[in-house]
Amino acid sequence: MTVRRSAAALATTAVLLGAAAPVAVAAPSPSPSAELPAGLYGTTDPTYDGVWRQSLAFLAQKIEYVTPSTQAVDWLVGQQCDSGAFTSYRADTSKPCDASTVMDTNATAIAVQALVEINQRREDANNGADWLKSVQNEDGGWGYNPGSPSDANSTSIVIGALARTGVPVGELTTADGSTPYTALQSLAIACEDEDGGAFAYQPGKKGELTANADATAASVLGLMGKGIASGTSNAVKDPSCTKGDGLSPEQTAQNGAFFLADTLKKRPYLEQAPMPGAEDSTPQPDYGNTADAVVALAASGHKNKAQASVSWLQKNATGWAKQGGPAATAQLILAAHATGADARSFGGVDLVKQLNSMGPSPAATALPSPTPTGPQPSSGTDSDDSGLSLGWLIGIGLAAGAGIGFLLSMRRKKQQP
Repeated sequence: MTVRRSAAALATTAVLLGAAAPVAVAAPSPSPSAELPAGLYGTTDPTYDGVWRQSLAFLAQKIEYVTPSTQAVDWLVGQQCDSGAFTSYRADTSKPCDASTVMDTNATAIAVQALVEINQRREDANNGADWLKSVQNEDGGWGYNPGSPSDANSTSIVIGALARTGVPVGELTTADGSTPYTALQSLAIACEDEDGGAFAYQPGKKGELTANADATAASVLGLMGKGIASGTSNAVKDPSCTKGDGLSPEQTAQNGAFFLADTLKKRPYLEQAPMPGAEDSTPQPDYGNTADAVVALAASGHKNKAQASVSWLQKNATGWAKQGGPAATAQLILAAHATGADARSFGGVDLVKQLNSMGPSPAATALPSPTPTGPQPSSGTDSDDSGLSLGWLIGIGLAAGAGIGFLLSMRRKKQQP
């Protein structure tokens, strides 16, 4: 198991392996008999991943021209605290957040990204971004919770959220001049060293950096200022690892892509270490982190280096996605989209239909599925505040042509190992 601490991984691990998730980063768990709230995606306990899986579902639906229901959007924004922050999950939203509420930078960042991408509740997305800026660490990065040491995954997902709300991330400096990019670059392993190009999740006790594929995939996106639903780069290049000091964020991101491409060349999937106490000590395939690596490679101009991994996911990961729920299914949709695979026929499974069935009925669904060569929803660091993107408008037109009513919600409010 990687050290990635996202709520999605915690929840999926709990579902698949029966492992207990850490309580230090989550709100109190609802009772097993508690009824799940209306509007929430998935059927498992949302304590550790409610906001995360909801937001990831929205991101995957957006790139497939699916509009989430008003009820689903209302549930997400109803999770937001007045400060703009999100927790992993709040069972009772009638109680205001207070000093005892455990705020979650990952949940906040992905919720912000989701609201921007579906072009709804922009004021709430901006409030979330403002809160994220207010809890930046002195080294320029972010930890999972405010005040905790910076880590590669949290810093990267926050960068994606800020970039999507139009914040010039490179200008977000601390007192000593550190930026989110320098925080990530401090976790990069030099090309001259073993595992060169990779990123560590956090430094070890003695400051040593240990390669972590999941942190590397996240950092590639972060250093390019891209969000989770980043799509594909039109520039195709051969991966390379640039040596030396004073590298740009783009160069350091490309070094990370080099490490991922080299790792997946040896076998088309990433592995996770066995859980503590597991009878089988053999490393197991890590479907989610493999999907994340695919997205990172495609976003950095190396889609061709991810094709074998996508084929492997098509053959092996659909059962994992169904059992893992909305977040896992969404991860495969994002990987499919980034590499030009058909998410509606992925290993014989219609992932879009599967995701839609895990939550409230969508407000609208456009058919046929968009293709890699057709119009695509907006992505990257540009922000579209003035209205719907061209790709989204085309999707609406397709939906109308098929006789599907389109409902655009204009209402308000509000979470990976």
